[in-house]
Amino acid sequence: MKEIKGKCDVSNCYLCNHCSKDWAIAITSHKKNYEVKKGQHIFIEGEPVTRIYFVYSGKIKTHKRWDAEKELIIRFAKPGDILGHMGLGNEPVYPVTTTALENSVICSVDLAFFESSLNVNPKLTYSLMKLFANELQESEKRMRNLVHMPVKERIALALLNLKKQFGTTEDGYIDIELSRQDLSSFAAVAYETLFKVMNEFQNSSLIATNGKSIKLLNEAELKAMTIDKVQL
Repeated sequence: MKEIKGKCDVSNCYLCNHCSKDWAIAITSHKKNYEVKKGQHIFIEGEPVTRIYFVYSGKIKTHKRWDAEKELIIRFAKPGDILGHMGLGNEPVYPVTTTALENSVICSVDLAFFESSLNVNPKLTYSLMKLFANELQESEKRMRNLVHMPVKERIALALLNLKKQFGTTEDGYIDIELSRQDLSSFAAVAYETLFKVMNEFQNSSLIATNGKSIKLLNEAELKAMTIDKVQL
């Protein structure tokens, strides 16, 4: 990562939005900004927590290794999101790896300053508590879905969730470009299975693709596939 100057969007910064105006001066003096190239890691699973990060621009994937060959994408981050907070705790190590899906810009503060920010900004502490609760609920739902949903329904749900999080471009494509490997890691299915199901979806006019871009042509049918099989 390359440190840069002068990149900050106060209106869309998780830290700035949940701290007092007086504390903004302290944030300015402690934050650092970085350019992250596509494919670069921000932090790696198992590393000690040294900084907390906030996405200024671009898209980031958060993922864990199953073994030497497989990974599971836990979630995606977009501008305004926080990264590294899951490493807070009795054992301050990052439990996941974060990797830029495209050229991105992030800002960060060191762990000690972030903890000080929590101590003096109740709004930030409360917001982080709600974020942890929401992420825990989503993780529990996802684990249930992984156990009970067939692979075709899991892929349909993954596509619906991507559209919900990132919206669409003017042409109607989901506003994130993922490799088929990343999509299979997000849906928690084998690459070969994903390839087969995506072809089925295209042949059934449920989706259209253009390179890595995906358009949902029949969202109602995709949703119907997941009804009674998923906790939304």
